[in-house]
Amino acid sequence: MFTLTHLTTPPPESLKSQVLQMVVDYFSDISPAPLTPSNPLYQLYQYVIGFEVHLYLQAMGSDAGSARLILALDDEDPSQVLGFSLYLPSPDDPEACTLVYLAVQASHRRRGIARTMLQRMILLHPHAALACVASQVPVFEAMGFAVLGARGPQVLMNTRNRASDGGVAVQDLAPIFQSKEVRQIHAYLLKQHGNKAMSDAERKRDRLLDQLARQAAALAEERCSSERLH
Repeated sequence: MFTLTHLTTPPPESLKSQVLQMVVDYFSDISPAPLTPSNPLYQLYQYVIGFEVHLYLQAMGSDAGSARLILALDDEDPSQVLGFSLYLPSPDDPEACTLVYLAVQASHRRRGIARTMLQRMILLHPHAALACVASQVPVFEAMGFAVLGARGPQVLMNTRNRASDGGVAVQDLAPIFQSKEVRQIHAYLLKQHGNKAMSDAERKRDRLLDQLARQAAALAEERCSSERLH
């Protein structure tokens, strides 16, 4: 079994490190650009998402719009993180929030952990939004979310039939991609794989994102058309 804890300030280092490890381990499940390990850019995008979550956790408690964290801890050993839900409340709309990332340890899936974490988030902020790839839509539909539309490679979902007018403080990824660390990782990958392999990796990434965008648009159109008919 598990116990939920809801944090509004940065988690202790031992819990934070487990969350960040899950972000890296389950990168392909939670990233909006879900590259596979066979793509040479995989390590670079892993670093970026890990650093993005690190910044969210570091800024917790700094203002009304900073990230909140729901952790599922092992009942038998509360030092062990079984799952996490990272979300952003809207400072303009107390009922609204946006799920940023959610993950559950592979060994503890299908035990209601994700559903319970989302229920806790929705209890606090009933007007909840999220974005996910098309293949994950049925999972979130089963948890009470409905499709509103598509944006790029992701489907936009909400607990209500419209998006909130309130904004959320989403992390700007541009400075991370432009950081010295990311440039160093890119240079290392270039040296390791060569120019041609890296160019191929970028083309594969772009093809994947195009494919996901087509799937997201088609699914959103199908769901929204069905809704209009009813």
